[in-house]
Amino acid sequence: MTIKLKRVYEGPEKERGDGKRYLVERLWPRGMKKEALDHDGWVKDIAPSTQLRKWFGHDPERWPEFKKRYRAELKEHEKNEASEEIDTLLKAARRGNLTLLYSAKDTEQNSAIVLREYLEKRLKE
Repeated sequence: MTIKLKRVYEGPEKERGDGKRYLVERLWPRGMKKEALDHDGWVKDIAPSTQLRKWFGHDPERWPEFKKRYRAELKEHEKNEASEEIDTLLKAARRGNLTLLYSAKDTEQNSAIVLREYLEKRLKE
């Protein structure tokens, strides 16, 4: 079981080494047609809130606080209807490889990284 991260603009691995692929963005990626993205689902309700996303703006100085705030949002999602999306990802990860698809240009500081850490922690519980 591995949780991978991949930009939506990268194709899937041959023989589906990516396992299940889920888009984890609130907004559909720019310039990408829905039929062009090889994915198993879109879990937009657990992506960072619009307010948090805009506040962060991929400012490296805000990264530590963004992670803290996004983790708090994920914790809140455990109590509402978005928990189904979290459960979907956890189930997929338990069955095999899971790939979280994101559209950010920054591969070092983006919400998918925080989500992967959160999911890995939940899987260990």
